[in-house]
Amino acid sequence: MSGHPTPPAKADAAAWLAVAAGTIGALMATLDTSIVNAALPTIQGEIGASGSEGTWISTAYLVAEIIIIPLTGWLERVFGLRNFLVACTILFVGFSVLCGVATNLDMMIIGRVGQGFAGGGMIPTALTIVATRLPPDKQPIGVALFGMTAVLGPVVGPIIGGWLTENASWHYLFFINVPIGLGLLVLLFVGLPHEKAHPAQVLEGDWFGILGLVIGLGCLTVVLEDGQREQWFASNLIVSLSVAATFGFVLLAIGQFTAKTPVIDMSILRTRAFGSVFLMSFAVGGGLYGILYLIPQFLSQVPRYNAEQAGHIVLLSGVPTLMMLPFFPILIRVIDVRIAVALGLVFYGWSCFLDSGLTTEDAGGQFVVSQLLRGVGQGFALLFLNQAATSSVPPEKANDASGLFNGARNLGGSFGLALITTLQERRSDLHTDRLLESVNANSVLAQDRLNAMGGAGGPDGMRQALAGFKQVIDAQALVMTFSDLFFVFGVIMLVVIPLVLFLRPLPKGGPVAMH
Repeated sequence: MSGHPTPPAKADAAAWLAVAAGTIGALMATLDTSIVNAALPTIQGEIGASGSEGTWISTAYLVAEIIIIPLTGWLERVFGLRNFLVACTILFVGFSVLCGVATNLDMMIIGRVGQGFAGGGMIPTALTIVATRLPPDKQPIGVALFGMTAVLGPVVGPIIGGWLTENASWHYLFFINVPIGLGLLVLLFVGLPHEKAHPAQVLEGDWFGILGLVIGLGCLTVVLEDGQREQWFASNLIVSLSVAATFGFVLLAIGQFTAKTPVIDMSILRTRAFGSVFLMSFAVGGGLYGILYLIPQFLSQVPRYNAEQAGHIVLLSGVPTLMMLPFFPILIRVIDVRIAVALGLVFYGWSCFLDSGLTTEDAGGQFVVSQLLRGVGQGFALLFLNQAATSSVPPEKANDASGLFNGARNLGGSFGLALITTLQERRSDLHTDRLLESVNANSVLAQDRLNAMGGAGGPDGMRQALAGFKQVIDAQALVMTFSDLFFVFGVIMLVVIPLVLFLRPLPKGGPVAMH
């Protein structure tokens, strides 16, 4: 594995401490992606931000994280693995404190951007530690632990955030990172050896590619996050950001042909095996973050659950994944990776179709079976996709593959949320119009319903009945829209299943973790 020592023949205590450090760092970073979601209204009120401005508290973190993940391999080569992770941890803790003491929106956004840059660096490097500190026969354990962070971080974040906000203060959403970060620093110094930095590589870096990734991914993520709110290309802001994103990707392409060592080798996307992994990771990321958004939205708007009640339903999907973790090292040796990924996508799609027939009477119980199935699907898809990516590239391309693989999942999440916000508005309007067309003034059923709601009680009664009738129509249109969205995500999961045919089986002698 180019740039890293050969994996040891036996894992000592220091190696497992290093793996623990990588797992904790990745979990801390993924938790902070969603931990503020339940507390946004409270935070907005205290720092004087409007609803539209407050969304940047989440968006700023996501944009920075997506930018840094593909750059992690290059930064690791420049500074050395331990130096890089120590710097990320210190910066993450420092910016967390800044968020915790923020008194205005500017301070909060600066803190969240800094958190995103530092946290994003800790996600793919968790796999680097697994690849370099564990022998091949123990690496599936490390991969399983990393898979846990990818699934549980976004799931548990809103629950922890809601509980801390209700029982303590929103400030502790950020201050909680201080003791965790200090413990992580100890694990990093004990578990990882010192590696010499190579600052000269900064001058030799692919600056076309670096600037291209920063501009391209940053602007694209903002377009996806704010596109529907700004009415897409009717907005000058969205048009300008789209042009900037295109320019950034042109710079990235120039770097691929002009740099001696591109910041990230995009040519691996042209291989059938890794290109398929990238697309499936993108789709699973869209499903993961999309469903994590949809279920709490439905539960809060229809049966009127609070954030903590909705969080308990969301958490159900993490149970099967946790149960699978101890068996993953065995499963990966007895199940073909192509079959496992296909099973994961089938279970995920099945769970979405189960939720595509919602009614206004449904509540949390409706999602129990689908969430458990979804957890099985996430476990198979995410854990085995990582191993599929491992076998699809040569060792010297592993850093690039890790950055693209993890970046695809996060970018897929942005596309998934953009798809939801766009379809939610359009399908809701469509269903409302169709329902209103079917209950015109000549409809006997409509007249009977209005009379039952008090419409026979004179003009005032009719006005109240019409208002109530409109609420019924809106509620039905809302539920039909949620059903449509779950159906769309189910179709997406099934559409990408044929890509498993391009995956390579794991090499003989056992799986090897990607770094």
